[in-house]
Amino acid sequence: MSSSALHQIPSQRPEPAGAHPLARLSAEEMRQARAVLSAAGLVQESTRFTYVGLEEPVKGEVLDSGGALVPRRARVILLDVATGVATDTVVSLTKGEVDSRRVLDPVRDGQPAIMLEEYIAADEIVKADAGWQAAMARRGITDLDLVCPCPLSAGAATKPDEQGRRMVRVLSFVRHREADHPWAHPVDGLVAYVDLTQRRVIELIDDVLLPVPAQEHNHDDPEYVGPLRTTLKPIEITQPEGPSFSVDDDVVSWEGWKFRIGFDAREGLTLHQLSLNGRDVIYRASIAEMVVPYADPSPARWWQNYFDAGEYSLGAQVNALQLGCDCLGEIHYFDAVVADDLGEPQTRPNAICMHEEDFGVLWKHTDLFTGSSETRRQRRLVISFFVTVGNYDYGFYWYLYLDGTIELECKATGVMFTSSYVPGSPFADEVAPGLGGPYHQHMWCARLDMTVDGVANTVNEVQLQRLPVGPDNPHGNAFTKSVTPVERESQGARLAEPASARAWHVVNPAKHNRLGQPVGYALYPQGQPVLAADPSASISQRAAFATHHLWVTRYDPAERYPSGDLPNQHAGGAGLPAWTAQDRDLTATDVVLWHTFGLTHFPRTEDWPVMPVDRAGFTLKPVGFFDRNPTLDVPASTASHCASPAAEGESGGCCSS
Repeated sequence: MSSSALHQIPSQRPEPAGAHPLARLSAEEMRQARAVLSAAGLVQESTRFTYVGLEEPVKGEVLDSGGALVPRRARVILLDVATGVATDTVVSLTKGEVDSRRVLDPVRDGQPAIMLEEYIAADEIVKADAGWQAAMARRGITDLDLVCPCPLSAGAATKPDEQGRRMVRVLSFVRHREADHPWAHPVDGLVAYVDLTQRRVIELIDDVLLPVPAQEHNHDDPEYVGPLRTTLKPIEITQPEGPSFSVDDDVVSWEGWKFRIGFDAREGLTLHQLSLNGRDVIYRASIAEMVVPYADPSPARWWQNYFDAGEYSLGAQVNALQLGCDCLGEIHYFDAVVADDLGEPQTRPNAICMHEEDFGVLWKHTDLFTGSSETRRQRRLVISFFVTVGNYDYGFYWYLYLDGTIELECKATGVMFTSSYVPGSPFADEVAPGLGGPYHQHMWCARLDMTVDGVANTVNEVQLQRLPVGPDNPHGNAFTKSVTPVERESQGARLAEPASARAWHVVNPAKHNRLGQPVGYALYPQGQPVLAADPSASISQRAAFATHHLWVTRYDPAERYPSGDLPNQHAGGAGLPAWTAQDRDLTATDVVLWHTFGLTHFPRTEDWPVMPVDRAGFTLKPVGFFDRNPTLDVPASTASHCASPAAEGESGGCCSS
């Protein structure tokens, strides 16, 4: 590809500390937070930093201040790896002191997220365990250097002796050699329960002796892949005059849109104060949680369900993106800064990619009466990042369109978490000889803190209403729509209904368009299945957010994560079930939407050995927000490759006549 097709716009550093209350934490601020905690005697040799993030101020303070003179604070969750004691702290960066400190109860509050050093420790712990060594020997595996123990979040404690322990459960894979990918060779039927604080295996489940699949399936091995195709011709994406967006200290402006880029070690990319033509739409948008529950009820696997944000710190697993591979076109990159286990800042270059894309026809009409023929092309701004969490890779793509549409698309790829295939298994499909692809789901929860033309919003459920034949519908052709307000939190847990085109309109009843209609934005769900586990299952209690497509709550700055602050080893019931039990009024008030969407994955042979991208997401569209089509002012294309350029003096270019 030519150099003009791949152009990187230099990344700009986040603005200085204190310049804006929602500015991303800088490396200097992370060091300052660590120093304050050290001075307060809260950091010892055995202290680890499981989370360091911006403690965002209350929304009203930000809106009332106009973004100035609001104290800067950082939230830091500490873990003493020697004792297992965890502490939730808030540090004032403005005052240079600890604002609050709370020692966590692991039974009541849950455990902090799993850290990188604990993955390494689990490998050492299981390989030193005599019982585990013997179980491997029974399977004919003697070279333990080629075994890859995979430490996985433990889920809920199911036995009295597990209560309060900091645990992982460890399944294993084996390689034939260093370059061999282990996912092709699961050592199934065997799981080690590891106490990370005591550094020992507390229980070994050796359920059944299953054959370890022997065939190699290395997607990066030229011999396995075979000759590469030679028929693809280059595609070049150029913007000779540069991009249409501008960036000023993390604040992005593009075609009437304006918003602030944020990044969090738990959530990853966050969007703040999203407005269109100076009118507020969303105060804050993020992926607040993600859970991957598995369907296999066997003794070695029944507990498999992973909270990739709350248990694995999804944002901290962010990739450094590569021009021409991950991102194509005229690219602006943002670096991300995250703290490591010792609280030291680490810069992840090119963590966020932003660019424009052509997206086909925006609108078109050829008129039979006037002879007018007009076409306009759609364009979108793409803001994206990719993470690798164990075997899976996830891309998160926010799209902003010229017509006011907002979309989020999550892309799942990478390598499936495999099993040995037992013929006739009702919980997995065979994807290669003797290799199983277990059934599972990927469930995301988007937190959408809405401010549609202000904070006094109401949510209406709008759907198709079929009408029976009768005096008002004598021919049976009539149908209408129903509009039902969600007035209280007890009414706010909703399911999508694709057969009725159910959508949820967030309207501002105090603001109207020229027709007297309340201005609004509508959430259109994809309507795929919610959590498939039985309501009595522990995962249904821990990931209750995934049992409905929508929850509506009244804004509370403490309510950030749909399964609560610490889902790791939490018994369940935290987050949305607890908050909505307050049954707060939702009429013309500050509302937050929690939208669950996802994929139910019955693996295909085509998903192996590396999975082509699968997609899930949702759409937000303006409904009565504008008085008319807001893209009438989009000019016709004047690209040099248009087939029929307009004559000199004609308006509109080659897409009008």
